[in-house]
Amino acid sequence: MNSLKLPARTGGMPDIATHGGAGLAETLDWVGMAAIHLPMTLALTQGAVAVAAKVQAFVNLGDPEAKGIHMSRLYLELDRQSAEGPITPARLGALLEAFLSSHAELSTQAFVEVSFDLNLRRPALVSDNSGWNGYPVRLRAERRGGTTQFELALSVTYSSTCPCSAALARQLIQEQFDEDFAGQGQIDAAALRAWLGTEQGILATPHSQRSVAEVRMRLAGESETFPIEALVDRLEGALKTPVQAAVKREDEQAFARLNGQNLMFCEDAARRLKATLLADAQVADFWLRVNHHESLHGHDAVAVATAGVSGGYRADP
Repeated sequence: MNSLKLPARTGGMPDIATHGGAGLAETLDWVGMAAIHLPMTLALTQGAVAVAAKVQAFVNLGDPEAKGIHMSRLYLELDRQSAEGPITPARLGALLEAFLSSHAELSTQAFVEVSFDLNLRRPALVSDNSGWNGYPVRLRAERRGGTTQFELALSVTYSSTCPCSAALARQLIQEQFDEDFAGQGQIDAAALRAWLGTEQGILATPHSQRSVAEVRMRLAGESETFPIEALVDRLEGALKTPVQAAVKREDEQAFARLNGQNLMFCEDAARRLKATLLADAQVADFWLRVNHHESLHGHDAVAVATAGVSGGYRADP
C-alpha cells in the first residue's frame, strides 16, 4: 500500500481545464494519454490470457472554448473496465462509449489502443520439446460518427532464404564438382556421397535472414473473442519458416530443410500472406508489410499488399 496517501480536501478546488479559457479558441483532433501501464486479461479464442499492456486513450476536444479534457476520467474508466473482466471487442466498444459519456460536453469521438506481447507455447519441429515465442499485438478501437471500428495488428517473425543466392550457390557447387571429378568417367556412388559431406560439397551457401511480417486487419462480423492465436497459426503456416524456440540438432536440421524447400523473395512472402488472408472468412480487410532484414545488404527488402477493399486500407508503405 502507498504509505504516502494524504487526507482528501473537503473544500472546493479550482478546475481550469474547462473553465480557465482556451486562449486560442481552436478544436483539437485528439487529446489524451499514451504509454499507460495496465495489466489486462484478454478474451482470446483459446481462453483468457493475462498480459502487461501499454494503452493509449484519447477523445477529441470539440469545444474550442474549453481549456482541455478530463484525462483522469479516461484513466479511471480504463482501470475500471480492465478490472471488471476479460477485455472483449464488446468491452472495448463500451469503453469508448464511457469515454464519450464522461466528456459529453466536449467530445464526439474516442479512441483506444492496447499494445502487448502475446507469448504462445510452440512445439519444436521434431523433438519433444517446446518453448515460448512472443508476438507483438496491437488492438485499436475508434468511435466516430456513431459507429465503432476495430483493428487487430500483429507481427510474425520468420526466416527467409534468397532464391537468387541459392541458385548462385548451386552453380559454385557444380563448378567445384566439375573440378574435383574432372576426367572421371563413372563416379563411384560412395565417393560422391563422401564428397557431398565435405566442405567442397557445400562450397557456398545462400544467404538467409530473420524477417518480419506486419499485418493490420479488420475482422468480419461480431466476435466475442480475439482470434489471435488462430491468425498467427495461419500466417506461420503460409510462410513455412517461423522462428523456433526450443531447438535440438534434429530441429535445426528440419529447419534447414524447411528453408531450402521454401526459398522466397520478399515478394513471394507477401503473396503467400495475401492469398492466406484473402481466403480467411474472419478477415474483412487487411494491410500487410514484409520486411526482410538482409544479411547481404545493409538495407531491408520490403513488400506491401492490401485486400483492395473499396474505402479500406491504402497501400501505404
